[in-house]
Amino acid sequence: MKTRNFLTLTLLLATLALPLLANKSAVSIDAPATVKAGEEATIIIKVSHRGNSSLHFTKRLVVMANGKEIARWNFSSGNRPESDNFTREIKHKIEAETEIVAEAHCNLHGSAGPVSVKIKVAY
Repeated sequence: MKTRNFLTLTLLLATLALPLLANKSAVSIDAPATVKAGEEATIIIKVSHRGNSSLHFTKRLVVMANGKEIARWNFSSGNRPESDNFTREIKHKIEAETEIVAEAHCNLHGSAGPVSVKIKVAY
């Protein structure tokens, strides 16, 4: 009986402590450094965020190319990302040097800030 009470108390404390371990949504970008003019670049956005529950989750991921939105994912408590760490892939046609900026936002804590990479054009 003591073991059962101890395990129940430990589980309860661990559940209550999880939000304390949560953080802001952060991104990283994998993209080629150079592509030929007119070709599509495959851009992979990696999002990390401790805390993926109905009360605490990444609510938005936005990707921009030279200041124009090229992709957006909106999440909700009923439509959360598949895990704390998830990826999204975008294909974008590159005509000139392009700056890709991505940012994700936690519904409670906000964003760790935008991240950017530049894709140069090889002629």
